[in-house]
This record gives sequence, C-alpha cells and structure tokens, in this order.
Amino acid sequence: MAFVNSIGRWLKSRFVVIAGLVTLGYLLLPNIVVTVFSFNKPKGRFNYEWQQFSTDAWRDPCGVVGMCGSLSLSLRIAFWATIGATVLGTMIAFALVRYRFRARGAVNSLIFLPMAMPEVVMAASLLTLFLNLGVQLGFWTILIAHIMFCLSFVVVAVKARVMSMDPRLEEAARDLYAGPVQTFVRVTLPLVAPGIAAGALLAFALSFDDFIITNFNAGSTVTFPMFVWGSAQRGTPVQINVIGTAMFLIAVLFVLTGMVIGNRKNKPKNS
Repeated sequence: MAFVNSIGRWLKSRFVVIAGLVTLGYLLLPNIVVTVFSFNKPKGRFNYEWQQFSTDAWRDPCGVVGMCGSLSLSLRIAFWATIGATVLGTMIAFALVRYRFRARGAVNSLIFLPMAMPEVVMAASLLTLFLNLGVQLGFWTILIAHIMFCLSFVVVAVKARVMSMDPRLEEAARDLYAGPVQTFVRVTLPLVAPGIAAGALLAFALSFDDFIITNFNAGSTVTFPMFVWGSAQRGTPVQINVIGTAMFLIAVLFVLTGMVIGNRKNKPKNS
C-alpha cells in the first residue's frame, strides 16, 4: 500500500511533465512514421506496409518524374509568399498598433477573416475573382492567393510583439539624439524581430503545405502537395517520405538554431 501511495504521489507531482511528453509523442508520431517508411522498399506501388530496409530513395530523391520540379516550384512560391506576406503584415501590424485612423477597428476585425473563413470558400472566391478579371491561372495566381491567406497570420504574430514592446526604449533612443531611421534599425527592429521571424516561418509553412487554395487557382501548375495528392491515386513513392522527412529535419534545425541564438543573447555576460 505504501508503494502504491508513493507511485501515486510521484505521478501527481510529475503529471504536467508526463502529459506534455505524451502530447509531444502524439504530435510527433506521424513524423516518425514518415521517417521510418522513407527507408522502406515496398514490393508494390503503395508504401503502406513495411517490407524491407533500403536507402535507395535517399540516394535518389528525384527518382520520381516531376516530383523535384513540383518541390522546387512549391519552395519558390513559399519563399516569395513569405517575403510578401511578411513585409505587408509587418507594416499593417505597426499601423494597427501605433496609429489611430478611421475604420481602424473594422480593419482590426477584418484581419481575422482569412483565419476564420474555410479555405474552400476563400479558394472559390479567389478563383471567381481571377476568372472575372481574365487572369491566367498559374504561378502568379497561386502566389497572390498565398500572400493573401498568409497575411493574417503574420499580422497577428507581429502585432502581439509590437504591443508587448516598451515605448520608453524608443523614447530613450530619441533622447540620445537618434533619428527615426536609426531608432527603428537599432531599437525597434531588433525588438520586433522574434515576432517577424515567427510570422515568416508560419507563412512559409502554410504556403508550402497548402493544397485547397492552390488546387483551385493553379490551373495546369503542379505544386508539391498537388503532386502528392495525384501520386496517391496511383501509388505512393518512397521519395515522398524522403522529402517530408528532410523538410521536418530542416524545420527542427531552424527551431534549435533559434533557441541556441536566443539563449546566447539572454545569457548574462561575465564582468
């Protein structure tokens, strides 16, 4: 009985940690499955059952016709969509926090609409707009659509960071005869940088991963998510798991690098 009580006390004292580890394992389970099956050598077209360990797919990740082309296209669209959404979103966030203007409340509310609206509704609306304007569907329509739905997420991330800033830091810079540009570059931008980086990374992930909006507005253009969906109708090449694993490892590397840099900046210097 004493042993059971000690186990109960131990579990109670570490409940939050255990729950966090279980949740993290649940979230990482699909990534683990994708990674494991990237080393599989299926006998048929579908990579759904483990057959034999092999590194053939890793040695030739572009072995499937059209896959690396669609991957390159998705990366280019995600890069430019991230640049556009980050620049516009940062300016909108500063405008909403720092300035007072007519319809500010309405704009503040409308920013959340793309986040709350179902993607299929936005996709159909954008398709209708492009068709009425006579715009040819392809790279540019996908890019415009991605910037539009990524914009809200960047605004929310940057806005939260701007609102938490201490305005006295900028006032101190101006008191020390720093000009507006110098104050922004030396004080404001470094303070807002974590929010901008978070919004940019979120925008890149959303753009690269999007299927519904892209499928409506792509025309004959094939991005990587569309290639995966098309391949799933005929078979699932192991190289898809290889690309997914590589993207996951790169994302983890970025996060760990950011944590290391942040810890080094926050670490007190020895006098």
